[in-house]
Amino acid sequence: MAFLKLLARNRLALAGLIVIGLVVILALITPLLPLADPDVTDTPNRFKPPFSEGAILGTDHLGRDLLSRLLWGTRLSLAMGLAAAIIAATLGSAIGIIAGYYGGRADNIIMRGVDMLMAFPYILLALAIVAALGPGLMNALIAVAAVNVPFFARNIRGVTVGIAHKEFVDAARLGGMRDREIILGEVLPNVLPVIVIAMSTTVGWMILETAGLSFLGLGSQPPQADLGSMLGEARSALITNPHTSIVPGAMILIIVMGINLLGDGVRDALDPRLKSGALSRPMPATSVDRQGAAPAAQTDSLLDIAGLRTEFRVRDRLYKAVGGVDLHVEKGECLGIIGESGSGKSVTALSIMGLVASPPGVITGGAVHFDGKDIIGAPYAELRSLRGRRVAYIFQDPLATLHPLYKVGDQLVEAIQSHEAVSRADARGRAIDLLKSVRIPNAQSRIDSYPYEMSGGMRQRVGIAMALANDPDVIIADEPTTALDVTVQAQILAVLSDLRRARGLAIIFITHDFGVVGQLCDRVAVMYAGRIVEQGPTEDVLRRPQHPYTSRLIECVPTLGGGQRKLAAIPGLPPVVDNLPAGCAFAARCDKAQADCRVGEVGLVATGPARKTRCLYPELSSERGV
Repeated sequence: MAFLKLLARNRLALAGLIVIGLVVILALITPLLPLADPDVTDTPNRFKPPFSEGAILGTDHLGRDLLSRLLWGTRLSLAMGLAAAIIAATLGSAIGIIAGYYGGRADNIIMRGVDMLMAFPYILLALAIVAALGPGLMNALIAVAAVNVPFFARNIRGVTVGIAHKEFVDAARLGGMRDREIILGEVLPNVLPVIVIAMSTTVGWMILETAGLSFLGLGSQPPQADLGSMLGEARSALITNPHTSIVPGAMILIIVMGINLLGDGVRDALDPRLKSGALSRPMPATSVDRQGAAPAAQTDSLLDIAGLRTEFRVRDRLYKAVGGVDLHVEKGECLGIIGESGSGKSVTALSIMGLVASPPGVITGGAVHFDGKDIIGAPYAELRSLRGRRVAYIFQDPLATLHPLYKVGDQLVEAIQSHEAVSRADARGRAIDLLKSVRIPNAQSRIDSYPYEMSGGMRQRVGIAMALANDPDVIIADEPTTALDVTVQAQILAVLSDLRRARGLAIIFITHDFGVVGQLCDRVAVMYAGRIVEQGPTEDVLRRPQHPYTSRLIECVPTLGGGQRKLAAIPGLPPVVDNLPAGCAFAARCDKAQADCRVGEVGLVATGPARKTRCLYPELSSERGV
């Protein structure tokens, strides 16, 4: 049922399903319809035009009823295409699974044979097979299935290679399961969706290939009709009586187009990455559906976020990823946003420049004032001019954000020329200077390196250089040091700190590590379940945390020279944001929660100079060492 709902969201796929459904129904009920015998000739009534008495679609060169031959031919062509797809999928998938699972010499021998078959054009190979076997419907079926076996074998082999080395397959081997049992019980269920997708997208081509062989007289033999033989017989009368060619040709077009549209929809609906229901390409900017007027700017800050709300609408569920965030960043200031994974940090950062994927993301409230102007819902051209020029991003995984097929210098040059009309030579010179500014040695030679030729720390420095390419006012760094070792992490933080002082940058630094916050940030905001639960100057928050969640996060950070100390763990898990509890979202995990913590709204209130806390019972007196 869920599969059909996802399929129905794709209008083209739904149209294909309706068309193919009607064609299949007609093919199934053809024997029950009061049709003329498709093979009986009536030469005195040859080439009767459409809508003639007794022949709705007219007759062919032998006076046979075109409607009857069309329906019986469609029935045969559909059966041939489906049978060829099933045979090719079964044989090709078996070959691919065996090659991918066993690997080594078996894989090498099998795949070299597949490569040899794929070296021949499909139609020429099919013609050669039919020429060897002789004309006939079954021989055409064998030929079409045979030429498509390599396609399935290569695709399924690629998927199987990745699965064969997974931990659950190793566990099955250690459990004493035989190879046959592992293939049928562990590997096949994981590749079955890929097989179904491949079949759904190739049935149409197999119908075309079968029709092509019949068109050449190598498939269906007279008087038996399929769509290809009908088209072949009518080619001599194409000019004088075009309806004899148009009728079968139009049916081939309808069937193949319908199957291809439906196949694309099946592929999308079975793709786990698209099961969120977002079957369309994300828009260039996040959708905005604000309820009521946007809040006015409250400060003269460079960047002011007021009441920001972002939701993900996935089928019938509503995920409140950001539930009303208020933040501000001054020029030259570094603001740290900290919290557990899933607390809304990254979504908040992406919402600023409208980078949350829509669908399914929607900004439903609040405002983001940059230089005093609200940019939520701004035209795409305006957002595009700001992105990378005035507000830049540094993402967590530079290997995923840098294009693997382009040199890092080319990508830096592109980032510069996207916003400035400068020559390539000047842009390249600036790119070298940028690499030097982020302390990449031998920048003149490194600029011609590909991302895979650089270490993780080097790639992250290139990401920082790209963010600096157009002298932005704000840099949003989304956990840029998480995947790096401690030494490289310290170097990256030092680079960011030096650049901030030298260029007067404002930085929003997203992390889950209070140690990084204490080293780099002037102020810190702690997020939980899509909301700010505490914010203030970094040193004050570290020494005198007021929210129990902040205290627990700090206790999770190991320290040197402080004697033996047990690292605390926060019990439980963060709440799912599509079903947030009433009152304080942290109450279920807090050992100081009272009854009134679970009732009503808990606001973010001022608890001291530049301090705010979302807690009914904040810790206002304790102080800890850092």
